[in-house]
Amino acid sequence: MAGTTLPTPLYPLYQEKFGFSELTVTVVYAVYAFGVIGVLLLTGNASDTVGRRPVLLAGLGCAAAGAVCFLLAGGLGALYAGRLLSGFSAGLFTGAATAYVMDLAPRGGSSRATFVATAANMGGLGCGPLLAGVLAEYAPWPLYLPFAVHLVLVAASAVALMWLPETVREPRPPGSVRPQRPGLPRRVRPVFVPAAIASFAGFALFGVFTSVSPAFLAESLDVHDHAVSGAVVALAFFASTAGQLAVGRVGVGRSLPIGCAVLFAGLALLAGALRWDLLVLIVLSAVVGGFGQGLAFRGALSAVAGASPAEQRAAVISTLFVVAYAGISVPVIGVGVLTVPLGLEGAGLVFIACMAALVTVAAGYLLRRPVPAQT
Repeated sequence: MAGTTLPTPLYPLYQEKFGFSELTVTVVYAVYAFGVIGVLLLTGNASDTVGRRPVLLAGLGCAAAGAVCFLLAGGLGALYAGRLLSGFSAGLFTGAATAYVMDLAPRGGSSRATFVATAANMGGLGCGPLLAGVLAEYAPWPLYLPFAVHLVLVAASAVALMWLPETVREPRPPGSVRPQRPGLPRRVRPVFVPAAIASFAGFALFGVFTSVSPAFLAESLDVHDHAVSGAVVALAFFASTAGQLAVGRVGVGRSLPIGCAVLFAGLALLAGALRWDLLVLIVLSAVVGGFGQGLAFRGALSAVAGASPAEQRAAVISTLFVVAYAGISVPVIGVGVLTVPLGLEGAGLVFIACMAALVTVAAGYLLRRPVPAQT
């Protein structure tokens, strides 16, 4: 997962090398989300059919191929290919790795397994920009060394994976995998609406942070330290991990509305950062917004899963993830388009206003129709 966010603090360097616009940066970033969505729709249930290890090995293969694309990048085409392959990798890992951790957990260890899966997922996403930023700032070959290190980590992961037992008892051939259609039963729709809106807005916040925040730090705050820009993005992901873990104390029934409120506060802080060009507000928005995103998303996931019939639960959860990853891609491209006439600050403020409106709608919906508490 770290490999999917590895290029984040490097985008200004690619802009300088290849001479492309902020709109192009957002499109390069969004290609990743399209890759994730495609895999979730087509092969989201593949590991249940062919086994966990083959799917994870395919994901590691995509991750390695994506890193090679960045290592050999001579233009935009390689960047697009690298991001798309990263999306394929994340899509393959999203369900399969979590299921594998749950399969391998000892009896009575499901809660600990959930913590491990959450920490590995969001923690990995946070470590990517932090690692790349530190290497780009303090080590040679800033556009090459991060991906070389990533290849080493992928190889080590493949070796570790080969030592693990296969947990699918009767794996079938790859030809038996069928596309997994998103599903939304009627009884789930009242819960799904606010959950999907909050997930869309929270992931959109992550999308903007990971695509344009390094450019904003450089252009508006004169912060050209790649380690700092990587650390700011990493904070958002680490805070999301904390928010997801806090659901145990807050309670699933309250985590979605409270997460919406905290997410709104994070958006307000980001607006203040853009308006007054203050680094401290950027940092606070990363922490507060990330925490709200984690709280709201885990609450949304739990509420939707709890309301879904057992035989349709996977399809409903896949639908929620498709909406969430649409939030990473569509609004981010919109920010890139608006950057041309409005500038980065103006485009960011329009984005924040739209996302704040969505979060307000979700919160208002929840006040009228609270999500039932789940055990």
